[in-house]
Amino acid sequence: MYDNDAREFLNKPLIARVSTIDADGYPHTVPIWFDVDGNDIIFTTERGSVKVRNAQNNPKGSVSIGGDPGDGGAYLIRGEFVVEEDADRAVLKRMTYRYESGEQAEKDFVAWKELDMVTLRLKPTRVIKVFE
Repeated sequence: MYDNDAREFLNKPLIARVSTIDADGYPHTVPIWFDVDGNDIIFTTERGSVKVRNAQNNPKGSVSIGGDPGDGGAYLIRGEFVVEEDADRAVLKRMTYRYESGEQAEKDFVAWKELDMVTLRLKPTRVIKVFE
């Protein structure tokens, strides 16, 4: 699904903009941390968030990654969302340490692991390189 350039790009800890579709058919787009799991793009979020509710009602959506100065390009990835449990908090921990390090990562992980977090997984159907 991804060529070597895309995989290298997606390994950068950039801010993604995930878009779900609300009940009125409009996109709901928010910035969020992400990681790659195989070909899937994963996010960690609170179970009660609007994006989780939207994904459960309409799994179609997309994520835009990059596009800011210094990012080295941008990708738009379309697909379908699946909401998964993160009972052992492995995805939350992985995500926290991807974007933060040391004492700050540990502090935030401890604080966030008490929240009702789930994994939002985007299963890609199309990858579009927007620009280099």
